[in-house]
Order: sequence, then structure tokens, then C-alpha cells
Amino acid sequence: MTATMRAALIRSHGQPPEYQDHPVPQRGTGQALVRVAAAPVCPLDLLCASGTSYFGKPPLPYAPGAQAVGVIEEADTLHAGQRVWFSCDAGMKPGDGAMAELCVAEEPSILPLPDDVSDDLAAALGLSAIAAWTALTLRGGLQADEHVLVLGASGTVGQVGVQAARLLGAGRVTAACRDAHGRVRAMELGADAVADLIADDTDTLTARLAEATGERCDLVLDPVWGMPAEAALRILSPRGRLVNLGSSAGPMATLGSATLRSGTRSVLGYTNNALSREEKAEALAEILRHAAAGHLIADRETLPLARAAEGWSRCGKPPYRRPVLIP
Repeated sequence: MTATMRAALIRSHGQPPEYQDHPVPQRGTGQALVRVAAAPVCPLDLLCASGTSYFGKPPLPYAPGAQAVGVIEEADTLHAGQRVWFSCDAGMKPGDGAMAELCVAEEPSILPLPDDVSDDLAAALGLSAIAAWTALTLRGGLQADEHVLVLGASGTVGQVGVQAARLLGAGRVTAACRDAHGRVRAMELGADAVADLIADDTDTLTARLAEATGERCDLVLDPVWGMPAEAALRILSPRGRLVNLGSSAGPMATLGSATLRSGTRSVLGYTNNALSREEKAEALAEILRHAAAGHLIADRETLPLARAAEGWSRCGKPPYRRPVLIP
């Protein structure tokens, strides 16, 4: 008889998961079987499950969840009982992910966790924190005392971006988002100034961002694209960089040639998938060191795995607390 576990399963593309029985995954050589302790619901999970991402339509049914925190059950080189964070390719390649009681992960994608970072915080940070951190450092080349603008500062990437820019030595950090709660929260997390992203036209938004940034902007962390990116590009200082890692405000933005060339400005694309496993591990290790010291957090809420559909419906919506599922 096939052993089963409980899991949140995608049975139709674009629909929320259903809490059901599912076969226990079988690990292969170089893989670990992990008992999941906390699995976040992230925009990447929803995008992959929609069947509209550039990864293609994932075979159905499958358990989503591209990352989680858990405890090693079986492995080739890791110790059973070890508490870890891990990532996997659920939704991007055939196979099940972390929204289940048990999950299989490649051993190189597994990182031991410090004792003083909670399961839910480590899970909420995870890939979103890696994206914010490395978009600022490896891709954006943030230098000490540069002025940083973080668009979409309400979400997890934006929240981490504000804190990371401060930790990395930015001279000024400006946060911009659409909701008042997010702007207040950004100031609490270390932003020097905030701006409202709700505007009827690009000119109005450009003026608002210019005022909030104090007329200087060296680096933009942009998980939203659309009109906010257009406005941010207009106020970029000479040799400034905009690093895009999402399109929640719209899939298209109009970029004027004169805007780019007049200040030798740069628009850079970013994805975690371009990172090596070593780069991911190094970034997350540094992120978790700051989290352990109490200097890096992410707003979150915990829900039992049985309420996965509820967490799914809240992902990416105000008040932007990352849903974390607990099996």
C-alpha cells in the first residue's frame, strides 16, 4: 500500500489548493526527505500554479510551495533531526513542493537554520529576502551612502528591501507603496521618507517621487513595474540603476530613449533563478544572521495547512502579511 500524507494540492490551474491525501514523496540520491514545519505562500507559487508563467503549465495535480522550513527525516549527507531551510522547483518543474507534511529537496538547496530564528520568520523571509538582498547587492551594486528608492514597499520584498538598504549602508532610503499602512510600516522599518504610489498620471507620480527622494536617487528596487517604474526612471540620478524583479503594477512600462541616455541610466532585470546555489546560500546565511540579531523581519501570519486556500487568497493583498502554512 502506498504511504500517504496530507497536502495542499493544485488540481486546476488558476484555482486555490485543496487539502487532501497525497502520496509521500520518494527521495533519490543526493536528495533529502524533509518534514515540513512552515511553508510560506508566495506570489511565485500563485504565478506558477496559474499556468501562465514562463515556466509553462505544471503537471496536475501537484503540491505547490517553492520553499519551506523543516527537519531532516532522511538524507545522504545531512543529519536526521537537523533544522533547515530549503527551496525546490515546485511549479517550475514537474514534482511536488513544500505545502505538504513531507517534501523532497536537493541537498545543495538546503541550509541549516540558526536556533534563534523562528520557523515562521525564516519561512516568510526565504526567497523574497534573497531577491531583495541580491537585487540590491549583486545586481544593483549598491554602494555605501547611495540613495535608494524601494517601490512596492508594503510587500515582503519591499519590506526586506527597506531594511536591507539600511543594513548595507545606504545614505537615504525612500519607500513608496499604495497603502497608508505600508507607508507607516516602512518608516518603522527604517525608511527616511515615504511616497504614495496611487496617481492618475506619470507626471504627478514623478513629482511625488522626486520630492520624497530629495531629488537624488541612485538605485531603485522595483518589484512592481508599470507606471511606478516609469516615474522612478525619470527621477534616477546620472548613472542610476533600476533593478526590476516583478510586475505587480503592470506588465508594461514606457521607457523614453532620452531618459535613459541623458543620464546613462540602467534598467536591469533580476530573477532568483539566475543565482547559483552558492549565491543563494551565502545571501540567506547573511539575511538570517541579521534576523537572528533582530535587525531584519517580515510581517507574516500563520495558518494551519488545512487552511491553505485561505492563505492562497490573502497572498499579495493588504495588509501584506506573508501567509505561512503550518502542517
